[in-house]
Amino acid sequence: MCGIAGIVGRGHVNQQLYDALTVLQHRGQDAAGIVTCDQGVFKQRKANGLVRDVFRSEHMERLSGSYGIGHVRYPTAGSASAALAQPFYVNSPYGISLAHNGNLTNSVELRAQVFQADLRHINTDSDSEVLLNVFAHELQILGKLVPDANDIFTAVAGVHRRARGGYAVIALIAGHGIVAFRDPNGIRPLIFGERATGAGTEYMIASESVALDVLGFRVIRDVAPGECVYVDVAGNLHTRQCADNPRLTPCIFEHVYFARPDSIIDGISVYKARLRQGERLADKIKRLRPDHDVDVVIPIPDTSRVAAQVIAYELGVKFREGLMKNRYIGRTFIMPGQAMRKKSVRQKLNPIELEFRDKNVLLVDDSIVRGTTCNEIIQMARDVGARRVYFASAAPPVRWPNVYGIDMPSSDELVAHGRTEEEVCELIGADWLVYQDLEDLVSCSRDGNPEIREFDCSVFNGDYVTGDVDTAYLERLHAARNDDSKARHEAAARAGDSALVGLHNHAT
Repeated sequence: MCGIAGIVGRGHVNQQLYDALTVLQHRGQDAAGIVTCDQGVFKQRKANGLVRDVFRSEHMERLSGSYGIGHVRYPTAGSASAALAQPFYVNSPYGISLAHNGNLTNSVELRAQVFQADLRHINTDSDSEVLLNVFAHELQILGKLVPDANDIFTAVAGVHRRARGGYAVIALIAGHGIVAFRDPNGIRPLIFGERATGAGTEYMIASESVALDVLGFRVIRDVAPGECVYVDVAGNLHTRQCADNPRLTPCIFEHVYFARPDSIIDGISVYKARLRQGERLADKIKRLRPDHDVDVVIPIPDTSRVAAQVIAYELGVKFREGLMKNRYIGRTFIMPGQAMRKKSVRQKLNPIELEFRDKNVLLVDDSIVRGTTCNEIIQMARDVGARRVYFASAAPPVRWPNVYGIDMPSSDELVAHGRTEEEVCELIGADWLVYQDLEDLVSCSRDGNPEIREFDCSVFNGDYVTGDVDTAYLERLHAARNDDSKARHEAAARAGDSALVGLHNHAT
């Protein structure tokens, strides 16, 4: 999962892009990058690290130009290679830089096509670089010295015909403007807005509405599935549907975990969706245990807090912040290796003993992926004197890997894969475990926008909306994503051996 942003302004946009990336930092803490364009010349800075660490005063001074794009990244397969930081760049045609959030499910075939038919070289194992070269080729074959909006739309239509998977893209074309488009299923989020200035209208495109809010842009709407948005250097906005059979099936895990609660995605308030998740889960707890003995509800910070507050209210028990978070530790479920994840949990969270001792505690989390984090936290609760430790997940059991850009690992590393809820409860060490029902989770999001008929729920039900994910694909994914493979990738990245970076070690 990554965060992307692009701005066509009336003055230098470097500081605005920096601010946008800090707002989107929750979507990726591994690397950050900004590319701007000044009189047809690209200015670039990208490196591993948080936004605040990547960009210094000297970098910001060099990032001149009135339009540009930015990216924050986490590694889908565990590598921290600086070569995979985005945006990527090709010099032909025109000069194009591209930032991508998502994952192509047919990147193997596309990589072969790009080399054998398009005669283009791919320098990394990133599917984002593949996507960039596909877009560049589709523009180049038009043979236009000065492309207009129709040419941009034609090229994006060509990308949609060739690429499969989940992708939200923002690209900068030197001397021409910024292009943004979303996959025909609308799996990954993308939204755009405008801001009036004395010099004219400015436009911004980003992964989440909160980035637009913070910078003072008025949201126009979400980019539709398959749609292309093009803002030329003169500040003219052009939009067109470029896919043959678009349908909106957004990733429901954005509402569970990834997006900020103050964002609105596809018309759905993430905050309200999480409130409803708490309501539905509280209803289930009351059905299953009408005579529950819960003394206190404690959220596992931060994404479960909204749901936990509602659960406590509905159950009529106290809500307490019993776990203090060290905000300088990254999201643990994307860290490579069980030992690293266990160590990070202990560094990240510290219990307040008086909220646990001699109490029956209901811990609430947004989801359970590997089970490592919740197992460690449950043991922490026992260590500080909890009488009983119950566990509630605001999402259903995660039984299948994600193939559209979220690092949910190979199936055998998912604690719920092939196991009953009772078996998971025993493995994580809880006295009782309750999961959200999938039907309830879907209704929590759909209530925010009844026009959305379907969501991508593949991590819960194994139904991949692109229709091209089979057993062979999942086996290749397992080979690239399991912890042993990630350890090899990390060693290769540290040694600077990009040839050993695996097939799905892309920069999205």
